[in-house]
Amino acid sequence: MTQASVTPKVRRRRHDREIIALAVPAFGALVAEPLFVMVDSAVVGHLGTPQLAGLGVAAALLMTAVSVFVFLAYATTAAVARRVGAGDLPSAIRQGMDGIWLALFLGIAVVAVTLPTAPSLVDLFGASQTAAPHAITYLRISSLGIPAMLIVLAATGVLRGLQDTRTPLYVAIGGFTANAALNAGLVYGAGLGIAGSAWGTVAAQCGMAVAYLVVVVRGAREHGSSLRPDAAGIRASAQAGVPLLVRTLSLRAVLMIATAVAARLGDTDIAAHQVVLSLWSLLAFALDAIAIAGQAIIGRYLGANDAEGARQACRRMVEWGIAAGVILGILVVVSRPLFIPLFTGDQAVRDTLLPALLVVAVSQPIAGVVFVLDGVLMGAGDGPYLAWAMLVTLAVFAPVALLVPAVGGGLTALWWAMTLMMTVRLLTLWWRARSGRWIVTGATR
Repeated sequence: MTQASVTPKVRRRRHDREIIALAVPAFGALVAEPLFVMVDSAVVGHLGTPQLAGLGVAAALLMTAVSVFVFLAYATTAAVARRVGAGDLPSAIRQGMDGIWLALFLGIAVVAVTLPTAPSLVDLFGASQTAAPHAITYLRISSLGIPAMLIVLAATGVLRGLQDTRTPLYVAIGGFTANAALNAGLVYGAGLGIAGSAWGTVAAQCGMAVAYLVVVVRGAREHGSSLRPDAAGIRASAQAGVPLLVRTLSLRAVLMIATAVAARLGDTDIAAHQVVLSLWSLLAFALDAIAIAGQAIIGRYLGANDAEGARQACRRMVEWGIAAGVILGILVVVSRPLFIPLFTGDQAVRDTLLPALLVVAVSQPIAGVVFVLDGVLMGAGDGPYLAWAMLVTLAVFAPVALLVPAVGGGLTALWWAMTLMMTVRLLTLWWRARSGRWIVTGATR
């Protein structure tokens, strides 16, 4: 059946099946990741407040370090998916191995920096004298798992590019289960305290990395792909990742500015902001799952020289993003009486929280399209444009957000500024999608 003979209804159903098959397992894997920190917090929290405070500082540092290198997953997904679309599986897996080697080298470099500077990093985050020793202990031990964490990112990108999001889900579930068991056993059974929690997390992360490597190495041997590091391939992976690194750092800067502004507004506002930001991040996981499907599907279509198929898939995923955003926005409004009491009993915080949540709810359809188009352009390997678009967004958002305290605005005004940020992202991404300049076919961009 030719592309022209396929009816629009059949095309939509085909795209829907692909999106669901990739997005649902991807969502499960995404949700499993923050559960690591939640398990550590639950276990360590019973040791005492200083230990929990130390964990909070160390975990923030670790999550920041790892999130900076999320391009290892994004860039690898796009590159591998293109080669899959071109029908060149050996080259696809070889490209994935280059990403994994880059992850290993970057992870070793991060450990080399973190171990000697751990006390300074903890002090920079303002840890108290009682919490600092626990933060340093946890950070130093957990940093040993960073190479494994980065390998997991890159290997996840390989499997997503191969159109497999189920294996990452299974590995994430296994890692979460092992982490919970090891934490409980080492912290209480072995009496290692917060160090036991760190060692348990490192062991679980290493186990996940090994599981991924077994799958990738098996695929490499089946298709005759080399496992040795290739300098040119690793360099190409790094070059593809630099624009996405700029994009990620710009987005992190947006979130840091928002938190800094909320802190200026007072204790009530910063407390409410943390709740809103946590919910916003949770909603982002759901939308990011569609974006991940977009990365894999778009890369495959472009690798197969099917420009029209890529356009149609993009259009359908945008429709999914709008629908998901509307549903999530309604859920926020309807369920707010249920979850607000879970976070705080302070009436002042609740009163501050409510209007900001309504702003988040209204902005979800915008966020849905933004996440989808972000994934589409990543899948197309359009990293340089994404970097420039995010820098423009940061340039617009920063002065507006910083003006909020100056003009007497509160948390609701800050979240309207966040909505402005998402709207600027929408406009820049929509313009690029409409232009068609992202559509570059072939096994490589």
